[in-house]
Amino acid sequence: MSTGLPTVHLTEECLREGMQIESATIGVDDKLALLDALSDTGLRHIVVGSFVSPRYTPQMADIDELLRRFRPRPGVRYSALALNERGRERAAAWMPPLTPSGEPPYTLVHLCDTFTRRNANVSQAAEIAAWPATVEAAVAAGAPRAGLGANAVFGSNFEGRFELAETFELLERQHALWAQTAIPVDTVWLGDPMGWCAPDRVGELLAGVLDRFPGIRHVYLHLHDARGLALASSYAAIVALGPQHELHLDCTAGGIGGCPYCGSGRATGLAPTEDVVHLLEQLGIPTGVDLDRLIRAVWRLEEILGRPTAGHVSKAGPMPRDGRRYDPNLPVVETFAEARHFALGDDVLDPDRRPWRTPIPSPATRGGP
Repeated sequence: MSTGLPTVHLTEECLREGMQIESATIGVDDKLALLDALSDTGLRHIVVGSFVSPRYTPQMADIDELLRRFRPRPGVRYSALALNERGRERAAAWMPPLTPSGEPPYTLVHLCDTFTRRNANVSQAAEIAAWPATVEAAVAAGAPRAGLGANAVFGSNFEGRFELAETFELLERQHALWAQTAIPVDTVWLGDPMGWCAPDRVGELLAGVLDRFPGIRHVYLHLHDARGLALASSYAAIVALGPQHELHLDCTAGGIGGCPYCGSGRATGLAPTEDVVHLLEQLGIPTGVDLDRLIRAVWRLEEILGRPTAGHVSKAGPMPRDGRRYDPNLPVVETFAEARHFALGDDVLDPDRRPWRTPIPSPATRGGP
């Protein structure tokens, strides 16, 4: 692993964040095929769905059937989102194969009051009023650690840009509550549901968080890609942290995802998992993910959706590795289907489309100084 950089953990959200904005007609068989494909890539944490009301999120109505039929893989942690007590009770009935999230108890607030009302029928004031009960429950349970949380930290499609000072103020208020207990705060959860992230702001936010709360060791980021900056913002987060930190990044195969209440729907997306894995490989940060298998899982996803997804590495392939560089006499490549030759070979190409007059020698045989 590259020195000076944090450990990075990926949370695959395709079956939850991704499917919640896709057609409710996508069946369990297709979801199982996708879950199996993702489970075989080496991803260590997959969110399989959410326990929510099918009245508001019909795409999750079949989560019980999905969990009843799927085959968990050893070494993969499976979890599901639950937003209320009823959801948590439903999730508990499926543990195992589900396991708890692993996150400590944390207080949470949305900077955008409009979004949290649209998304959860809860006001920002109500979220803040719930903090003491969260802290008291953590103390009663003997929690060994705790976290701070803020959502829509950069801006809102409904209320505009939020200054980082606003986020810091709300985090400091949370921290003051935890400081009255013996529970150390070592985690921060930061969300961007409407895609207002940018690399400079992510770096500035994390620098401020670490300066104000030096005990933070775990950073969770949920960055949406509505304006195409989630991957660059993820890089900014990586370089803002040190080897003593653990960065948890939410991502989705193909970059699908979005919330029906944020105003951008499927255009919201997250950073594509395959692009994030490729970035981490270039930085020398191990992921344990087989990128070739992940790309094929994305192709399976595109078949299910009936459209291309937003990722890049699944289209052009990873940077050619030693021994896999392109043949200098590779036929002409124009279409996305032909670009898949990086995985499927020359059979997807027209062998007669080589307009150069003589064969081009391999770089290794050209000679020269």
